[in-house]
Amino acid sequence: MDTMNLIFISSIIGIVAFLLGIIGTILAMRIGWLPVRGEKTLGGKEKRDLDRLRRIEKEKILSIFSKLGIMMDTLNYTRVLDSSLDMINQMLIEPSAKEDGLVSLVLLFSIGGEESKLHIKASRRLTRADEGLTFPAREGLLRRTIDDGEPIHIRNINQDPELSRAFALRSCTSAYCYPLRSGIDVYGVMLFAHPAPSFFNADKRRVLKFVCNQAMIAIQNARLYNDLKSEKERIVEIEGETRKKLARDLHDGPTQSVAAISMRINFARRLLDKDPQQAASELYKIENLARRTTKEIRQMLFTLRPLVLESKGLIPAVEAMAEKMAETYKQNVFVDIDKRIIPKMDIGEQGVVFNIIEEAVQNARKHAKAEHVWVRFMPIAVDLAMLEIEDDGVGFDVNAVNDAYESRGSLGMINLRERADLVNGVLHISSEESKGTKIQLVIPLTEEASNRIHHQ
Repeated sequence: MDTMNLIFISSIIGIVAFLLGIIGTILAMRIGWLPVRGEKTLGGKEKRDLDRLRRIEKEKILSIFSKLGIMMDTLNYTRVLDSSLDMINQMLIEPSAKEDGLVSLVLLFSIGGEESKLHIKASRRLTRADEGLTFPAREGLLRRTIDDGEPIHIRNINQDPELSRAFALRSCTSAYCYPLRSGIDVYGVMLFAHPAPSFFNADKRRVLKFVCNQAMIAIQNARLYNDLKSEKERIVEIEGETRKKLARDLHDGPTQSVAAISMRINFARRLLDKDPQQAASELYKIENLARRTTKEIRQMLFTLRPLVLESKGLIPAVEAMAEKMAETYKQNVFVDIDKRIIPKMDIGEQGVVFNIIEEAVQNARKHAKAEHVWVRFMPIAVDLAMLEIEDDGVGFDVNAVNDAYESRGSLGMINLRERADLVNGVLHISSEESKGTKIQLVIPLTEEASNRIHHQ
């Protein structure tokens, strides 16, 4: 709810700033609402022409404000981009012009494979063939704009080594390119081109800079909303997978044990009259099975909600988990956690780390058949910590599992990666068949450290 409030407040601030700025821009451009000197001396035809122009300009202003409302009100960034381009076209193109050569497009980065490219997400006056183009932004105007982080105005766009591939831009000469940037994050650029060399004068560049800046605010809001929506869907998916995992564990563990207890009790009841001594032996086995089942259920309850984590913190919770693994499954888990890390993490982050440790230990027990598991959590810098879980199990082919990641072939691997994202960590898994597995997670303890490890 707090994050949604931030989105709402940010949108309101953006709308107010945009309204104030657009009014100032309109007045500065003197687009027809102000009186004309010598208007009283004009003849009838001149007055009618002037009134017609004013009426056109007023309709233009109303249309601009309508598109402004769409741009700032929607949380769909595609509609934001379309509204921005429509607004710019209306503000830059003269009302009397039946057709104008202004070409406009929005290019956003989309990660694919190992390199990022700019993809056309919205445009005006591009050919259908141009719409499918992508640009690596390694040279020319795109590279300069992204590297400098400032808008650039040029008069030879038709000679650009990358952009000249677009047929619609070959007839243009002047261009204005604006970076869509927030802090250290660059989303892409907005590019405008025109056949006239002097089309992008100082006034028009000010208008473009202003509208592009407000579009960037709207895009940020839309992306933040989409990120929250994706996160909500991911949480729902994780909860569903957790329920399925619990159902499987109950079926494979306590449910089977209870069924076995029922069968043994029935067998012992029939032995009471025939062989009391064997019946007593059978009852002893039933007692041991019931105790083991109780331990399994308690282990599941502890995993679902480790109360010791909430009351005492991460270290006692992990140590308690290790004791229960030894008691319930005879699994050896050795814990070494540096106490200096704990004060730098809130209880939510400690909970995520606990879940990662528990998931890795369970995977080592169930799948790796490991005899020993080592859990280490140590500082590696003032604002960085390293979580390491190592086992001596059978190991696996990491590349094969990664190849199946998109098809969700390994739930354990998916859980580890998604939980690593919750603490902004960088996860690395190394393993070889018959040589065990080592899971390493670098966890930033400050926001600056998070930015550093994800953008280095």
